[in-house]
Amino acid sequence: MANTPQAKKRIRRNATRATINHSRISRVRTFIKAVESAIAAGKKAEAAEALKQVQPEMARGVARGVIHKNTAARKFSRLSKRVASLG
Repeated sequence: MANTPQAKKRIRRNATRATINHSRISRVRTFIKAVESAIAAGKKAEAAEALKQVQPEMARGVARGVIHKNTAARKFSRLSKRVASLG
């Protein structure tokens, strides 16, 4: 249990940050799912448009520190590859 006022404040702040970070990660995942569902449906135009929306969201996640830079690059690369392979 936290004893000092500083430690108590840190606990409150960490809980707030965890909520915010969770929503940011969730938002990125939602955009990724939009691309994956378009790929599954075989709609290249929709997938390409959704891919354009994913990139800035991932970049925002990296800038905010909720996603590692290389993870975002890897995911974007794999999604791009899958969209390009659609006929």
